[in-house]
Amino acid sequence: MSPSRWSAYRTGASAPWDLARAWTLHRRAGFAATWDELQRDLESGPDAAVDRVLDGTGRIQGTLAEFATTADLLGDAAASGGDIRRLQAWWLFRMLFTPDPLTERLTLVWHNHFATSQLKVEDVEAMRRQNETFRRHARGPFGDLLRAMLCDPALLAWLDAPSNRKGKPNENLARELMELFTLGVGQFSERDVKEVARALTGRTVVHGRYAVRPNWHDDTPKTILGKIDRFDGDKVADLLLQHPATARRLAWRLCQSFLGENVADEPAVSELTERLQAEGLHVGRALEMILRSERFFSARNLHAQVSEPVAFVIGTVRSLERFNPPPSTLLLAEWTGRLGQTLFYPPNVGGWPGGRSWLSGRSVVARANFAAALVGGRLHAGSAADVPDLRSLARRCGRGKDAGDALRYFADLSLGRSIEAATCRAILEKSASEGGSDAERFNRAIALLLSRPEAQLN
Repeated sequence: MSPSRWSAYRTGASAPWDLARAWTLHRRAGFAATWDELQRDLESGPDAAVDRVLDGTGRIQGTLAEFATTADLLGDAAASGGDIRRLQAWWLFRMLFTPDPLTERLTLVWHNHFATSQLKVEDVEAMRRQNETFRRHARGPFGDLLRAMLCDPALLAWLDAPSNRKGKPNENLARELMELFTLGVGQFSERDVKEVARALTGRTVVHGRYAVRPNWHDDTPKTILGKIDRFDGDKVADLLLQHPATARRLAWRLCQSFLGENVADEPAVSELTERLQAEGLHVGRALEMILRSERFFSARNLHAQVSEPVAFVIGTVRSLERFNPPPSTLLLAEWTGRLGQTLFYPPNVGGWPGGRSWLSGRSVVARANFAAALVGGRLHAGSAADVPDLRSLARRCGRGKDAGDALRYFADLSLGRSIEAATCRAILEKSASEGGSDAERFNRAIALLLSRPEAQLN
């Protein structure tokens, strides 16, 4: 038997359990870690660190005793008020304070997979319910999520399901169901699209809720992917979930979301596909295999993924421990939009392209401006700037004996790797040249550090 492409990670001289690997685990599977969290994981080892990520017990700082109650209140207020800005702020609040960042990370993955935009849906409550559906099914069998999405009012409205009726089929939902959500390009014909559209007739939205109109459903036989049956939506879902191309697309999505570019080669994707098929397309089990693998902790995978805007914003806030008081999540939502990722407004049915597309000239400047605003204390709504004493974080860890030592600490914390002495001096000199108090000068140095190319990578 050939060795697995996903063999478990074991520490060794060529792949030691070090800061870069612990840092990468939290950056990819959540939204960054604080220094104390990183040090705990370095001491306990990789198995325990992954255990905590998987079971939602990894956060030490930035947690709330009444998180669930507070999150529900914020979500309810946003939905009842029809305010999409507050719904964006609600989701960022969840990312920032949830005890289970991996589930929140997967919720973002599914938002991009089943990309649905408020621009057309125009129903904040429906968008909130869709988001909760992503969260509820985030780690379970993909079939449960797919079936839920075929009954989801926001997705149905987004893809024109209410106009899909017997005798007048609308193909939008059928096409995206196969091309984007399951099989992928090249795995079906135009006839399959037309037949699936007929199978999905009768699914609609009434007063913002999912409904079935039996008299709108085409109950005649259909031929889909070579199979003949009186297909309806449930039978179509069964057929697509059994198709090997769906497992492969799901494997691709997980690798794209949690690994660096080209880290998973063709044989690795094929093996993950087989594992998904054997496990009933169970997302959580496949993801655990990825996160425990030698491939995930390989040198090739370290600092090899461009940080998406939401991860950059929340990760920066978390790593710098801006918890008390936290920045306004309404303002954070504005910043993620400036960086190119406006939650609940993916650019099209294909979602955000991701990768290097995040680093346009405009978005790179916006990232630098965000970092400057955060360290300058300008992200608290309704109050004047209150410059935080960030250097105290380094002193607390015995790393602030001078400005250079403190800045190198922040490089370890925020970049997951060290910076050269010459780079450190150049940053401090540039920051000092602009004047201000000691705290302002040092915080500007952190902002300059966060503006560097290597700071844009997870």
